[in-house]
Order: sequence, then C-alpha cells, then structure tokens
Amino acid sequence: MPSTGLPPGAVPRLERPGPLRERVYEALLELITTRSLRPGQHLVESELAGHLGVSRQPVREALQRLDTEGWVDLRPAQGAFVHEPTAEEADQLLTVRTLLESEAARLAAANTGLAGITELDDLCTRGEQAVSGGDVDQVVALNAAFHAKVMELAGNAVLAELAGQVDRRVRSYCTPVARQRGKQSWTEHRELIAAIAERDERRATDIMRAHTEHTRRTYHQRDRD
Repeated sequence: MPSTGLPPGAVPRLERPGPLRERVYEALLELITTRSLRPGQHLVESELAGHLGVSRQPVREALQRLDTEGWVDLRPAQGAFVHEPTAEEADQLLTVRTLLESEAARLAAANTGLAGITELDDLCTRGEQAVSGGDVDQVVALNAAFHAKVMELAGNAVLAELAGQVDRRVRSYCTPVARQRGKQSWTEHRELIAAIAERDERRATDIMRAHTEHTRRTYHQRDRD
C-alpha cells in the first residue's frame, strides 16, 4: 500500500479557530472525501503531522475518531488505512441519497422562487463550464454545491441535516465517476431546474430520482470495467 504522499496543494491550511484536534480531524476528513487520501491508503501519523504542521497527538486523536465514524480502518500491528467501501456499502449509501434528494427536489419545486432558480442556474452554468474545461475536481465541487442548494431550497432542516451526513460520503464516490457522467449529469440538472421553476413537484421528484440512480449505476459499472 502507498503511504501518505499527497498531491501538491492538497493539504488544507489549519487557520480556523477552535480546538486543534477538531481542525486536524476536519482537515483529514476533507482529504479523504476529496480523495487526496485514497481508499486503502496507509496513513502514517508522523507523515500526516508533518504535512499539517502539528504534533502526532492530534493526528492520533483524529484517526481514532475517523475510525469510529467509518472513514478510517485501524488495524492492529499495521496502522491506519483509509476505509475502502464495499460494493454493498456504496449501494446502500447511494440508495439513501436517492430517497433524500428526491424528497428535496419535490419540496424545492413547491417552495422555490425566482431568486432560488437564478442561483441554481448559475451553479449549473459554472458546472457546464468546468466539464468543458476538464476540471474534474471543480465539477465534483459544483455538483455538491448544486445538490446542497436544492436541499436548502427545500426548506426542511431535518432533511438537510441527514443529507449533509450522506453527502460527505457520497462526494468521495462521485469523484471517480464525474468524468464518465460528464455533460449528461448537467443536462439532467437543467431538466431539474426547469421542473422546479414550473413548480412541478412530481416531475422534479422523478428527474432527481433518475439522476441519482444514474450516478449509482455508473459507480457500479465502473467497478465491473
């Protein structure tokens, strides 16, 4: 297994206020969800501490927390490794995502005004530009922002909280399939915006369900290729 080598510029800066262990945890979680630290990668405390400019103690505490939450696997006598989700784990998570996102689309169609439509349109335009420019990282980030905006427009705080927990895990699955989905994903986003603008709750639900199911199928197809 490769060690903790990271691509240039991948390490986030620990500038936000708050306990150091919390900032280290957030930094490592960001590296995992963006796949700068890849599934199965060996995580060496001393190397991570050096990258982040901290001692090994907050790194150790962060890895223990990440292990509890299922992001990292701590193996006796071997160390820490980024968790590699099984096909079943990924399928369960992506299925839950479909349920949450479909309901969010329905509520967004019921509640969204012109300002919200404009925000979705802007995000979609930027996503299309990122696809055209071949910027996969930006595509993934804008896709997450688009779905988060739909969730915000739904206006259900409990739904948003649950979706936020799921979204962080889903983001690490979306990166490998972003190039395969490419422009089609943003075409589906355009269709969703149109349904929301028309306040067509049923159509918005159906479009979002199909959209998230396409991502799920693409993820599994990638595993078989």
